Amino acid sequence: MTEFHEPVEILAESTRNYIRAINSLKEELEAVDWYQQRIDGATDVQLKQILAHNRDEEMEHACMSLEWLRRNMPGWDEALRTYLFTEGNITELEEHATGGHGVPRSGSAVGGDLGIGRPKRGEQEWTS
Repeated sequence: MTEFHEPVEILAESTRNYIRAINSLKEELEAVDWYQQRIDGATDVQLKQILAHNRDEEMEHACMSLEWLRRNMPGWDEALRTYLFTEGNITELEEHATGGHGVPRSGSAVGGDLGIGRPKRGEQEWTS
């Protein structure tokens, strides 16, 4: 079974690399899930510690793949800057970042601080 949904011959090399990275990310996330379930099921303390260590290694691998995607596939950097390491209601972040129009405001995610929870001068404070 192939991971490509279109004939591989028509896919750009960059697209094939994106697919490789996305599939690796999915596999790492699945491994995190498997290890977490095994941790919950294990009755031996030492085994739980080993499984937790292995789970955490898979998290590192997932983050590496995600970082590669951020650096290489258009759209990831902006999306990650909008949603990661933020505070407040996650589902409201897009509306805030886009001004309610689905298009990011210029510089809305610069420095990773969206100003969520802090009204700008002259704006009324919003609540969730």
